[in-house]
Amino acid sequence: MTMLSPTPLSGIRISSVVPAEVTGDDNKDYQLTNMDLALKLHYIRGVYFFSAEAVEGLTIYELKNPMFPWLALFYTSSGRIRRSETGRPFIKCNDGGVRIVEARCDMTVEELLSRNNNDVDSFLAHDQVLVHLVQVWGMSVGLSWAHVLGDAFSASTFINKWGQFMKGQVPSKSLHLPHSKKPEYPLSTHREPFSLRRVEPVGDCWLTPNNCKMETHSFHFTAKQLDNIVSNISGLVHPVKISQFEVIVAILWKSLSKIREDSGPIIVTICTRSISSNGGENENPSNKMAFSIARTDFYPAKGDLYELAVLVAEKQEEENALIEETVESDNGDYNVYGTNLTFVNLEEADIYGLELKEHKPIFAYYSIKSVGDEGAVLVLPGPGNGDDKRGGGRTVTVILQDNQLTKLKNELRKEWGIV
Repeated sequence: MTMLSPTPLSGIRISSVVPAEVTGDDNKDYQLTNMDLALKLHYIRGVYFFSAEAVEGLTIYELKNPMFPWLALFYTSSGRIRRSETGRPFIKCNDGGVRIVEARCDMTVEELLSRNNNDVDSFLAHDQVLVHLVQVWGMSVGLSWAHVLGDAFSASTFINKWGQFMKGQVPSKSLHLPHSKKPEYPLSTHREPFSLRRVEPVGDCWLTPNNCKMETHSFHFTAKQLDNIVSNISGLVHPVKISQFEVIVAILWKSLSKIREDSGPIIVTICTRSISSNGGENENPSNKMAFSIARTDFYPAKGDLYELAVLVAEKQEEENALIEETVESDNGDYNVYGTNLTFVNLEEADIYGLELKEHKPIFAYYSIKSVGDEGAVLVLPGPGNGDDKRGGGRTVTVILQDNQLTKLKNELRKEWGIV
C-alpha cells in the first residue's frame, strides 16, 4: 500500500481477513453482468465519523472478529477477478480475503471534517484496501468498494451488515446471488448511449487517468434551505411537484452552466435507484441503478430553475438497455460517471445505518473515484440525529475539475448561501 504524503496517520497496521467458511463449489465462479463491466473502472468510497463516546472501550478485536462471518455472507467481496477463455472478466470466489488498515490520527473528527474531502479520502479510504479503521479522537471507518461488485446502495448495505454482526444480529439465511441473466431492460433501437464513453484499453489495471486535476468537496443543503427553494419556485401556477433531488440538480446544473459559459452542459446523466431493486434485507450486491439522460435545447444558465427541475423530473431518457447492448457487443473499457455531468440520487441510501455500540455516525459521506472530466454530483441524506451542525437536509458530494470547483463554491455561497 502506498500512503500519500504528508499524512496525519501513524501506527499503521495492514492485515487480511478471510471468510469464516469455505465457499461451496456451486458458487466458485460469479459471472459479472454487462452493467457490472460497464462500471468496472469506477470505485465507491464511503467515510464514516464516530464520536469518542461511540467507540469508548471498543477494541480492535471486537471490530475485526465479526468480519469473518460477515465476509462469508458477502463472499464475492473476498474473491479475485479472473478472465474466461473469451477474455470476459468474472469473479473467482476463492476466499482470498480483503485488506484491512488500522491506524491512529492526531487530528480530531472536527479537524478532519474541516479539511478538503480529497485529502481525507486519500488516507481514510485507500483504493487497494476494503476497510480503514482510524482512531481520530473518536473513530473513522473508511470503505473502498469496487463498483464492479455493486452500486452505492450495495456498498452501504454491505458495511451496515458488519455493524449488525458486531451486535450479534446474524442473518438467518444467505444472500441470493443469481447467475448471469439477460438484461432486464427491454432491447432498444440501437444507438450509442450518451451516458457511456469508451476509453483506451486498460488491460488488467482497472484505472483510468483524467485529463485535468479533479477535486472533491461536500456541500450541505439544510432542510430549511431546500424547503424554501422548493416553495419559492413552485406554487399554484406550477402543477408539477418536484423533489429536493430535482431542485439540487437544477441548481447545480444551472450554476455549472454559468461557470462553464458557452461550454455549459445541455445533456446531463441522471443516476437513480431502479424500481427493480427492492432493497430487501437479503438483497445481493448488484448494479441495479438506472442511468438516464436529461437534455435541454436552451442554455441552462439563463433558463428557469423550475423548468430545469421539471425537465429532470419528467423528461429522463433511460439508457440501461443501450449500455448493456454496447458492452455485450463491444467488450471494451468504459467511463460512465463524468462522461456527462452526472447526478447520482442516493437520498434513500442508508449511509447512517452503520452503528458502533448503538451509536450512529455523526457524519458520513460517499464519493466516487475515476470520475471523467465532466464531473459528478452525489446527493446523500444529511445526518438525521441532530448531534451535528450538519443535521438534516442533504449532503452533496461534488467531484469536479479543481478550477471549476473553486468557482462553484463562490457561486453557491453568493446566490444561495450554501457552503
